[in-house]
Amino acid sequence: MDRAPRSRPSPGAAAVAGPLVVVSNRLPFRAERSGGRLHFTRSPGGLVSALEPVLRERGGVWVGWPGIPREDLERAAADLPGDPNVRYEPVPLSAHEVGQFYGAFSNRTLWPLFHYFVGTTRIDATAWRAYDAVNARFAERAAAFARSGALVWVHDYQLLRTPQHLRHLVPDARVALFLHIPFPATDVFRVLPWSRLILRGMLGADVVGFQVESYADHFLGAAARLLGCDVDRGTRRIEYDGRTISVTADPISIDAEYITRLAERTGPRARHGEHPLEILGVDRLDYTKGIHERLLAVERLLERWPEYRRRIVFTQLMVPSRERVAEYSDLKRQIDETVGRINGRFSEGGWAPIRYLVRSLPPEELVPLYRSADVAMVTPLRDGMNLVAKEYVMAQVSLTGVLVLSELAGAAEELQEALVVNPFDVDAVAAALHRALSMPADERQARMSALRDRVRTHDVHAWVRDFLAETDRAALRVAPDATPVEQVKRRLLPWLSGRPSVTVFLDYDGTLTPIVPRPEDATLSRAARAALAQAARNPALDVVIVSGRSLDDVKARVGVAGITYVGDHGFQIEGPGVALHHDGLERYRDVVERAADRLEAMAVPGAQVERKAATVSYHVRRVDEDARADAVRRAEQTLRRLRLRVTHGKMVVEGRPPLDWHKGQAVLYVLTQRYGANWPSRTRALYIGDDVTDEDAFQSLRGIGRSIHVSEAAPSSTSVADYRLPDPAAVIQLVRWLGAGAFTSPSG
Repeated sequence: MDRAPRSRPSPGAAAVAGPLVVVSNRLPFRAERSGGRLHFTRSPGGLVSALEPVLRERGGVWVGWPGIPREDLERAAADLPGDPNVRYEPVPLSAHEVGQFYGAFSNRTLWPLFHYFVGTTRIDATAWRAYDAVNARFAERAAAFARSGALVWVHDYQLLRTPQHLRHLVPDARVALFLHIPFPATDVFRVLPWSRLILRGMLGADVVGFQVESYADHFLGAAARLLGCDVDRGTRRIEYDGRTISVTADPISIDAEYITRLAERTGPRARHGEHPLEILGVDRLDYTKGIHERLLAVERLLERWPEYRRRIVFTQLMVPSRERVAEYSDLKRQIDETVGRINGRFSEGGWAPIRYLVRSLPPEELVPLYRSADVAMVTPLRDGMNLVAKEYVMAQVSLTGVLVLSELAGAAEELQEALVVNPFDVDAVAAALHRALSMPADERQARMSALRDRVRTHDVHAWVRDFLAETDRAALRVAPDATPVEQVKRRLLPWLSGRPSVTVFLDYDGTLTPIVPRPEDATLSRAARAALAQAARNPALDVVIVSGRSLDDVKARVGVAGITYVGDHGFQIEGPGVALHHDGLERYRDVVERAADRLEAMAVPGAQVERKAATVSYHVRRVDEDARADAVRRAEQTLRRLRLRVTHGKMVVEGRPPLDWHKGQAVLYVLTQRYGANWPSRTRALYIGDDVTDEDAFQSLRGIGRSIHVSEAAPSSTSVADYRLPDPAAVIQLVRWLGAGAFTSPSG
């Protein structure tokens, strides 16, 4: 399989390897209650068997949900397995959280959407909030170990927001993410209202791994189209938030040696007389697995080639799953009815074409079924990989079986010697079954031998080694030459140059000046004032300062003529050709003054009241940390009693008139007054701010302008800003570039 070029490992690559933190939805155990205690037994599976030896070798932690609600854990003593080098760190979740995060969002939103079942996808904002909150909790559990320099390896679709949450907590953390299910094409993925937030979550990792090339390509496309990231498809690198993210395609596999040992222990199947040919299907009950379509293909086989009647038996082993969910109970009823109809139609003389088993079998019982099957039907409608196909291949130690495999399973990109079919084409699947059942012995052996060599070469242990090696290479990779400012300039330039002018809106505190303990000490630097003055002289550039400070205060602090000033969160505006003194200034002046008096009367040490024409700010940055939360609570109560609108900034509580007016509406007012209602065709609007109050402007310009969040770390999941700059110094660099007029030509 072709792969994107990878960086040459550094001679010191081995030095990167260190402790490993595995983060997955579930710990590798199953809980059982006995004698008033909860006992945990290790879950079977190749992933567990592959990861635990690495954890023991490197030392590490496995973070995950223990599989039972927090309420049950609290009611009974629990015995988590111990290991000298491996710590198991449970993430407690209430029954309600499990229902929302796991049952609702993970399995009823992400699972169907990522498998292209858009009509089945449930959009639920409450479930989304629970998903994000639980992902943040997983990140909190992993953060303590990430600070020690360990690699944090996050697994699968239940935890796609975890890497970004972890990045907020530990900015220099080493984080990898592997998605075990498909990643859909952008036009399918963007159906999700929170698609951009999911992308940002995933891009918190240094390495993002997928099963196959096409899923990696979809992710690269989504990053470019939905977030505007710089994407190098040749090397599979994404530039995001000042970091370089590597994207890999590394198909997961199985413990090939273990399956082979079980198959050899079984021994060859004894054939007696007219023993029927055996066809096998093994699946969890799920609408993505194509079980119903597979049954119809067996029916079509018996219709078109009646000579197979009494000569074949199709065994469908179906593992029960989520039968209390309506979609799954309906699917099971449909499968039950179809099995009954086909058996009723074709059964004769004690022979029935379909043997239908609804149960879960341990590997010791499942592998003999694999070995004895003449044909395995692995025909999901969509699947990230499908390890049943690989297990069947490794169980075929006698090289006598044939694999019929869906082209919509990730495994089809590797297992090319299988008979590859479209699972929706019932006639084609039936024809493939006929070919498999009548295939000459030498062709069967050649195909199966090639399949076994491929699976054996890249088993689950090789997959773990390869993926961890890629993360180590990423850690040693030199950071991109481009500074955050250069990256933002490169992304803005094609857009800015599409109009004859640019209107840039700039917040003051935290954007043009660093945040300081006392608001009166926030002084504009000479360099910043010079950059603003240069920008004001550029006829193609319109500069607007937008602040929560009073209009007079911000004008005095900036002191640059010819630009527009917006004060009091938009209640006061003055500039060339535009002026506004909102009528709320007079209507609520007395209320705002009373609020300021009462806040001062609280006499909280370190607190500071800032009186403005339309608003009042209560600063708590210098309040003792132990008393700060109580001061904020009392300020909120005071403001609400006077029916003022309460908003929060960085260490400040603000009271505003209860009017539908904010920075975002003030921005649109300036643009409309200056350029008319069709302003998007005449100017590009760019807003730069750092505070929660600037989100109103980010939101107002979303889709018709661009926004930049000023923050040392990546914006929170609630921010809708398009780009990020790390600090006011970077903002001044960008303003200087804008003032020079480089944006007026694509050649810059």
